[in-house]
Amino acid sequence: MPDNAVTDPLLGQVAAAMPLAMAEFDPGARPTGLVVVDEVNGFATVGAGNLAPPVPNAQVARMVGETVAVGRRFQKQEWPILAFLDTHEPGKPEPPYPPHCEKGTGEELLVPALQWLEAEAAATLIRKDCINGFVGAIDGGRNRVVDWVNDNRLEAVLTVGICTDICVMDFVLTLLSARNHGMMPTLEDIVVYEPGCSTYDLPRTAAESLGLPATAAHPQDLTHHLGLYFMASRGARLADRLA
Repeated sequence: MPDNAVTDPLLGQVAAAMPLAMAEFDPGARPTGLVVVDEVNGFATVGAGNLAPPVPNAQVARMVGETVAVGRRFQKQEWPILAFLDTHEPGKPEPPYPPHCEKGTGEELLVPALQWLEAEAAATLIRKDCINGFVGAIDGGRNRVVDWVNDNRLEAVLTVGICTDICVMDFVLTLLSARNHGMMPTLEDIVVYEPGCSTYDLPRTAAESLGLPATAAHPQDLTHHLGLYFMASRGARLADRLA
C-alpha cells in the first residue's frame, strides 16, 4: 500500500476493505524473465506528450529508477528481458485516449535511462499498437510473448511498468489466462513488482478544469492500488522487495 494511504482517507478506506498482500520475490531462485511495460517517453518523461506527466512525479520516477536497477541485475546475469514500447501509427489514436506515442514523435522511444535495452542481446523489444501487450505481440499465427516464455523455459515472469491499472494490468491478466490455458507449460508465477509500477495522476478537479468529463478522473494512488488488487485477485503475485 502506498505510503500516503495514511493521509488519504479514501485510499485508506479502500486499502482497509481491499488489502494487498506483498511478499519478497527472488528472481534468481528459478528461471525468471523480466517484462517492462511501456516505459517510454510518452508515458514517463515529463512534458513529452499528452499522456506524459506534466510535472515531475514521484511515483513515475520511482518506477523508472527501480526498473533500471532490476534491469541491470538481469543484464548482469544474462537473464531474459522483454520490453513493450507503445507505438501507434500517426493519426490513429487509441480510444478513448488522445494521440500519444506515435511513430516518429520520440514519444514511442524508451525513456533515456532505459535506452540501453535497445542494444542488449538478452532483451526482446516488442512495439505494440494497443493497450494489451499480449494481444500486441500477436504476429501472424504466433505470439511473441508465448514464444519468449517457452524458448527460455521460464517458470516466472517479473513485471514492471506503466500504467499499473491499464497496460500492466491488461498484460498480466491475459498472461495469467494464457498460462491457465496451458500455452506456456513451464510458467508458474506472474509476479508484479509494485515499486517498479506506476500510473498517471488526473484528479477529478484537474480533469474538469481541462474541460474533460468527471469520468476522466484518475487519482494516481487509488488507481494504482486498484490495479494491484485486481491483478492479485486473478492470481498474480505481488512483490514489494526482491531477494
